[in-house]
Amino acid sequence: MINLADILVLDIETVSAQPNFETLEENWQELWTMKSTRIAKDKTPSEAYERAGIYAEFGKIVCVGVGFYYYEKNILSVKVRSFESEDEKQLLTELISFLKKHYNKKEHLLAAHNGKEFDFPYLCRRMIVNGLDIPKILQLSGKKPWEVQHLDTMELWKFGDFKSYTSLNLLAATLNLDSSKDDISGNQVGKVYYEEHDLDRISTYCKKDVALTAKVLAKITNNEEVKNVELV
Repeated sequence: MINLADILVLDIETVSAQPNFETLEENWQELWTMKSTRIAKDKTPSEAYERAGIYAEFGKIVCVGVGFYYYEKNILSVKVRSFESEDEKQLLTELISFLKKHYNKKEHLLAAHNGKEFDFPYLCRRMIVNGLDIPKILQLSGKKPWEVQHLDTMELWKFGDFKSYTSLNLLAATLNLDSSKDDISGNQVGKVYYEEHDLDRISTYCKKDVALTAKVLAKITNNEEVKNVELV
């Protein structure tokens, strides 16, 4: 059993730094070309650029959703909000301020699905790119393994088995939880951002993923069911 009240659940939404390969500066086209030959050998650099958003060197964060647990009349609930902006530095500055104010104790934890492979390192890398100090709760340097304040629902579900990847959607279905993918999916975020210019839609999608991750985490760790979700 863990103290859910000490946990902040998060999820990030990322897009490529530019709308398409052709709008990149020449040196960045060369860098992406070298990258794409290793990750998508069957595609041209332009075709492969749709995947650029998942790499912190070639992408940026446009939304971070965060959710925290609370009990209301003994009912486990989750409240979710988001930080979203076309200005990545502004978004990250607000997030850092929030973390330093509310999640700065050693017992506090951050949780995400596949967070150790994606969300947490991506956040740290983009903070460095933007010249910002990484808050203590995100830092790994100088910490012993048991001092790291990160939980990963995908890692928890593996129970030591490192052979496979389990998506949040699949894990939710396995645990009889409703999917959060009732509008867009992760691979559509870039299109919604650059073609539809609908950051609110991305924010709503992100917050729903946070809520679902929170439900999964409560089920896996404490065998508790989140009965109420508040998206603000």
